[in-house]
Amino acid sequence: MNTSGIEGLSNREATSRQKKFGFNELPNRDKKNFFKIIIGILAEPMIFLLIATVGIYFILGDRNEACMLLLSFFGIIGIGLYQESKTEKSLEALRNLSSPISVVIRGGKRMTIPGREVVVGDIMILSEGSRVPADAKLISAENLKIDESLLTGESISVEKHTRDIKDYRTNSVFSGTLVVDGHGIAEVIGIGIDTEIGKIGKSLKSIKAEKTLLQKDVNRAVKLVATLAIGSSVLLALIYWVQRGDLIQGMLAGLTLAIAILPEEFPVVLTIFLTLGAWRLAKNNVLARRSRTIETLGSATVLCVDKTGTLTENRMKIMKIVDAEDNLHEDNFDYVSEVVEYGVLASQRNPYDPMEEAFIAAGKEVFKDLDDIYGKQNIIKEFPLCEDSLSVVYVWGNDKKSNVVAAKGAPEAIFKLCKLDDVKIQAYKLEVIKLAKLGLRVIAVAKGGVRQDIPKDRNDYDFEFLGLFGLADPIRKEVPAAVALCKEAGIRVIMITGDYPETAISIASKIGLGQQGIITGAEFDKLSASDKKDVLKSVSVFSRVSPANKLTIVNAFKKSGEVVAMTGDGVNDAPALKSAHVGIAMGKKGTDVAREAASIVLLDDDFASIVKGVRLGRRVYDNLRKAMSYIISVHIPIAALSLLPVLFKWPLVLTPIHIVFLEFIIDPSCTIIFENEKESKDIMKRSPRKLNMSIFNRRMVLGNIAQGMLIAIAVVASFKLMLNMGYSEDEARGITFLILIVANILLVLVISGKQALANIFHHENMAMLTILTITSISLILIFNVPFLRDLFSFAPISAVEALVGVCIGALSTLSTIPIKLLVKRIG
Repeated sequence: MNTSGIEGLSNREATSRQKKFGFNELPNRDKKNFFKIIIGILAEPMIFLLIATVGIYFILGDRNEACMLLLSFFGIIGIGLYQESKTEKSLEALRNLSSPISVVIRGGKRMTIPGREVVVGDIMILSEGSRVPADAKLISAENLKIDESLLTGESISVEKHTRDIKDYRTNSVFSGTLVVDGHGIAEVIGIGIDTEIGKIGKSLKSIKAEKTLLQKDVNRAVKLVATLAIGSSVLLALIYWVQRGDLIQGMLAGLTLAIAILPEEFPVVLTIFLTLGAWRLAKNNVLARRSRTIETLGSATVLCVDKTGTLTENRMKIMKIVDAEDNLHEDNFDYVSEVVEYGVLASQRNPYDPMEEAFIAAGKEVFKDLDDIYGKQNIIKEFPLCEDSLSVVYVWGNDKKSNVVAAKGAPEAIFKLCKLDDVKIQAYKLEVIKLAKLGLRVIAVAKGGVRQDIPKDRNDYDFEFLGLFGLADPIRKEVPAAVALCKEAGIRVIMITGDYPETAISIASKIGLGQQGIITGAEFDKLSASDKKDVLKSVSVFSRVSPANKLTIVNAFKKSGEVVAMTGDGVNDAPALKSAHVGIAMGKKGTDVAREAASIVLLDDDFASIVKGVRLGRRVYDNLRKAMSYIISVHIPIAALSLLPVLFKWPLVLTPIHIVFLEFIIDPSCTIIFENEKESKDIMKRSPRKLNMSIFNRRMVLGNIAQGMLIAIAVVASFKLMLNMGYSEDEARGITFLILIVANILLVLVISGKQALANIFHHENMAMLTILTITSISLILIFNVPFLRDLFSFAPISAVEALVGVCIGALSTLSTIPIKLLVKRIG
């Protein structure tokens, strides 16, 4: 471009402005270092509970249990560090929008500088293929087209000009966008956070990420259990003091009860379940930046999907061709090879524009080798797009002899070039309307008659109309099936797009949303809060949506009580991604701002991976609920055996060594067996759980307590009965402990469900089989090796007594099945 007479800033002035206003870059995200990750892990309330429990064990002098819990504590930190550091590295590798190189004019000379050194007032030279480093107003433009999909989400390039009109977007260029065609000169008006990208990034800071449903549940449970444990321990200490006059021993008895009541497995279970869930997702190319959102994804009731780049491939493709005889061709364009040939010749040879790339791709499908079209010809004359004719004309030739003339552009412009009569124009217009109703962008193509000379005006050629091309951003292959699975799982899929309503409806029907309600972003914004709530029940498509509209839509769904997951890839999606319960960004084509705002990143941009995430989230929740049920139930008999002997002045049943052994069953059962459980067959056929449904709902907790009480009655009654029958303390303790262990093991199977046994024998949950085997062997050794038997304060028992103990333990657990079925039936 002609830059003569343009001085630009002096180097001194540019340096002065850079010192005053800083570099042209967005503030770095708050990158997590080692200590920040550690602090983040320690800030979890459940970790505080674990640390407190370790402290109590040290006070009691039970170093074995304290050390075991400390190992669990360090294990949690290790797993958390690994997952967080892996996430940080993955995100760093995905940062693909580094500072571009910029050509500027300073002191009347062209110079190339890093984009971060551009300052306000700089004169930038824009050329095809370059990325715009800052917001700027155009001084001149020649056939300039900009891909603004990063900002707007739309894949069709925007034509730019220098006319001073109300819509400043058409005579301005924006940071991060791509020049796909033409040239331009522009003056920088905004850098860093003052650019359009910067403003969106800045707005994210005002949006606070909410705690997940599971976090809220667990925090409530922690407070409840802590209150119960403290109250019970204080009460027992007072009773012991009143009965026996020994306050110190009473305090120790109270602390022992607190330990029996406090389910220290909660932090281990929660952390490991969610961390392993994140690991399982990572194997499917889904990066969980915050593992706690995995379970929330399984609870999603609404999935708001940005169309461009998420439902579609964010590229243009020729879908249909209508030839000059009004014949429609799709999929196979071999029969209209001439139409395709001239479509290629009316395009740039090595284009950046997605529209141009679509014509080149079609040419490669038909001709395989484009040299068959080009031969030894080159473009010797170009008639670019202009106000008088929305068409481009390329004249191809070798040396001075012109051989081929090709034109393409808006149908009306090509009709005019071809000098068609009114009858033909009306006929072709009907075809244009048909293609447009299918959501296609229509381009017409014509060929010009060969001339020895090259005229000054494109209208001097004799053009022949060849046909119409229908282009669209193709729908991802996996999307229709994924949408169908979402529907089956009770998840509403909401499409959000900047397209016109007709295009949006066409795409919605293709992906399986059907002919559901549609509303524009502007229309939705004008509604009252109550009207918005009503509209959300019937609308599945939002068209002509702006970035601000997206955030409004997400928040409106949240206020309606929905659990909202939002997908997107552009900068314009970031505020909505952060506000949603679960923000899902694309990893390959997604922008850094979108990925930073999201809690989940699809590394392969596969929309179907969202369904995998939902499935895993539901599996995590189901198995977590089983683990919590087991923890509640199993602690009841342990607490009973810690409390009742003290109250009734019986010999103690459980000592620290017994608790340690029990933990070797409880902890692996919760963290390994239940976590490995396969999902139920109907997991994707049932509706998502309600927003206000707690993992610790009253029916479940009461049912678990009832199950635990039945086992507690069996073990306590057995112990007392054996003492009354003349059994020694060690004999009674040993058989009671055996009953408790058998009951605990079988309780795992009862809570896991009828599929648990099948999973064992089909080797689908080897963890369960392994733990059951190790526990059985350990019990045999404890009762038969004198040293171990003495350590546990047991006496030798006969095979008959052992069999009776096993039967009592089994019967006590089997008696809990009706309770489980009742709880399941009533919800």
